[in-house]
Amino acid sequence: MDQLRGQRILVTGVSRPGGIGAAIAEHCARAGAAVLTHGLPEYDRQQRYPDADGLAGSSVAAQLRGEGLEVSALRDGDLAEPEEPGRIFAQVRDEHEIVDGLVVDHAYSVAEDFGAWTAANIDRHLAVNVRASMLLVQEFAAALPKGRGGSIVLLTSGQYLGPMAGEIAYAVSKEAVRGVCTQASAALAPRGIRVNCVNPGPTDTGYAPGAAWELVRQRFPTGRWGEPRDAARLVRFLLSPDAEWITGQTIAAEGGFVR
Repeated sequence: MDQLRGQRILVTGVSRPGGIGAAIAEHCARAGAAVLTHGLPEYDRQQRYPDADGLAGSSVAAQLRGEGLEVSALRDGDLAEPEEPGRIFAQVRDEHEIVDGLVVDHAYSVAEDFGAWTAANIDRHLAVNVRASMLLVQEFAAALPKGRGGSIVLLTSGQYLGPMAGEIAYAVSKEAVRGVCTQASAALAPRGIRVNCVNPGPTDTGYAPGAAWELVRQRFPTGRWGEPRDAARLVRFLLSPDAEWITGQTIAAEGGFVR
C-alpha cells in the first residue's frame, strides 16, 4: 500500500508507543511516507501512562525505524510555548526541506469539575490545543511553495456530539479546534491545501482504570473500545490523494459509541 509514497508527513503528539500519534506515524510510514514526529514525553509521565517509560520521544521513532520504516523525531518541545510551532518548522526547513502533510494530534487534557476551574488550567488548554494548532497550520501553509498543495488533519473529540461535563476546558478547546478546521479550510482551499478534523472517540490508550474501562466498553455496540489504529487509518486516508475532494469536515471514527 503506497497511498502516501513520496510525501513527508509531520505528526505532533508522538511520544509513547501506545498513543494515537504513534499509530498515525506508523500507518503513514507503512503507506510510503517519510514521517517526522514531535512530542512531549514529560506530559505523558505526568499523566502516568503505563508506557511513558521516561525515554525521549525519539524512542518511538527509533522503534519504528527498527521495523524498516522511515520515521525521524524532531526535538521534543512544549507547545504551550508560543515559539514552539515556529521552532518546529525552523528545524523542518533546516533538516528536512518541507512537509506535504501535517497531523495535529497533540493535546492537553486535565479533568476538572465545574466550580473547580482555574485561570491557569483554562489558559493551558487553550494555549496547547488551540493557539498551537492555529500556529502550526499557519507555519505549515507558509512553508509550502506556491502551487504545491497539501493536507492538514486536526484531532478533535466528541464534544460536538454530547457533553463532557468532567472536562469542560478540554471540550471547549477541542470545539475551537473544529472552528480552526472550518475557517482554515476555506482560507487555504484556493492554494490546494485541505483541512479536516478527525474525532477518534474513546480510544484505549491506557488512560482508563479497570471499572471505567468496562463501563465505556459496554457503550460500544461492537463490544470493544476504539484502538489507536482505528483513527490512524482514517487520518492516513485523509492525507492521501483519494481524499482530494474532502475538506472542512469533521469525521468521527468511533465505532457507533453510544452517548
